[in-house]
Amino acid sequence: MQKPGYRREMTVSESGRGAECRETKGGRVVNVSAAEQLEIITAGAEEIIPEEEMALKLERALSAGTPLRVKYGADPSAPDLHLGHAVCFRKLRDFQELGHRIIFVIGDFTARIGDPSGRSETRRPLSAEEVEVNARTYMDQVYKLLDPERTEVVYNNDWLGALALADMIRLGARYTVARLLERDDFALRYANEQPIGIHELLYPLLVAYDSVMTQADVELGGTDQKFNMLIGRTIQREYGQEPQVVVTMPLLVGTDGVEKMSKSAGNYIGITESPREMYGKLMSIPDELILTYVHVALGAGPDVLEEYRRALEDGTTNPRDVKSRLARRVVESYSSREEAQAAAVEFDRVFREKGAPDEVPLFTVEGTRIWIVQLLVDAGLAVSKGEARRLIQGGGVQIDGTKVEDPEQEVDVAEERLLKAGKRRFLRVRGS
Repeated sequence: MQKPGYRREMTVSESGRGAECRETKGGRVVNVSAAEQLEIITAGAEEIIPEEEMALKLERALSAGTPLRVKYGADPSAPDLHLGHAVCFRKLRDFQELGHRIIFVIGDFTARIGDPSGRSETRRPLSAEEVEVNARTYMDQVYKLLDPERTEVVYNNDWLGALALADMIRLGARYTVARLLERDDFALRYANEQPIGIHELLYPLLVAYDSVMTQADVELGGTDQKFNMLIGRTIQREYGQEPQVVVTMPLLVGTDGVEKMSKSAGNYIGITESPREMYGKLMSIPDELILTYVHVALGAGPDVLEEYRRALEDGTTNPRDVKSRLARRVVESYSSREEAQAAAVEFDRVFREKGAPDEVPLFTVEGTRIWIVQLLVDAGLAVSKGEARRLIQGGGVQIDGTKVEDPEQEVDVAEERLLKAGKRRFLRVRGS
């Protein structure tokens, strides 16, 4: 007999776990053994270090009825979260559904240092004001994927900002410079005689101290954070705590098909972007990235991945149609199926029929004439005049469907004009 308040759910998802029958209560998966929990946590993860410790922690948590404390840290170095971040958020949601507690650390202190992971040069430190503005936008975005009631949000300035110089020296004494220089990015910069700031060497120790202060049982992050998270294990031992288990998730390549997705590289897809914009960006990824996005951005497992692979290799299906299926799936996970379908229809109308979207923002210009380069910059379609010139010279700018050839052209905006920049950006422009 089914217990009051409980229900049995059969789900078929693109998570890779196929058809599952789960008993849930209040959105939580219940009656799942430690071994089954480990299987769910492992799915889609790059590494679990060490896996045997994870199994032991899960068994103890289940036996004691005490949830694991799963730490995830994010420096608010930019205001927008993107699909690359969402790879980790989906796994955090798996932990939540299994009854565990997410400790979301907003790095308002460490953001002012700058994470040196993967950097070939010293990152510009952010001001306290920039960090505060960015941090305010984070949680509304995070809660698109995580349950607020099972997410504990903390700010590491609360403890790092209170550390005295003597405390910092004692923390630094618990790790060696030689070990820090084993990091690939530090080692490469040191070998190339490129500057490494002392503050950059402190960064991994500070985020490791976050694990001490949050008493993390598990820390989850991208593969680029592996070194930092492993230092967390060492520092926790130094402070008399049981070391956290490290779970790394794969990094998502950006829309350029080259670098990892990031705001600074301009190759990102924001999780709060409109369904139309998100769909359009997904349709712009190179065909060779389709399977990567199925696996990493969509979170699909082997069975679903194989379905997409067969569709791409059968010789009769256009890769564009496979990409469209992927784009709709991703978009509906952040909005709705109806909005995803509407975005697909609109995309086809604009890009197959060369028309403009139904809704195009209006940008008002002072006067009746404006230099095309200045217009692109003022309208936010280029970040600089140099970028605007390059966009024009590359054939990426049109006025009323006619390509702009001359970067020195002035545009008559006495009457409303339709401006197109790149593949997806449209504006109605009119003089005041």
